[in-house]
Amino acid sequence: MKRKIESKGAPAAIGPYSQAIEVNGTLYIAGQLPLIPGTGEAPEGITAQTKQSLMNIKAIVEEAGGSMENIVKCAVYLKDFNDFAAMNEEYVKHFKEPYPARLCFEVARLPRDAKVEIDSTAVL
Repeated sequence: MKRKIESKGAPAAIGPYSQAIEVNGTLYIAGQLPLIPGTGEAPEGITAQTKQSLMNIKAIVEEAGGSMENIVKCAVYLKDFNDFAAMNEEYVKHFKEPYPARLCFEVARLPRDAKVEIDSTAVL
């Protein structure tokens, strides 16, 4: 059985999808843009945008009863792969070892012209 997870601490979905779905203890968190809840605005710069995307993920995983330590995999989508090092500097602040499995790649464009979007999977 699947359960919809919705957190007011993360921006509402901007399309026909859920913030997250939990199935049998696995939480699938939709890609999180760096949008500030309540305003829908994105901060400037890759560091601030990475932080905001991860704070949105944190709010969702906590709403489901977990923490960032429950995250087992992330996918990072960058508008410009030259931002990889700066994204990584911020990313590492939000996780402890062993770090989640991860993939990262450059994409042509992200919604709202964001510099980064991050999706993740957690085991609760």
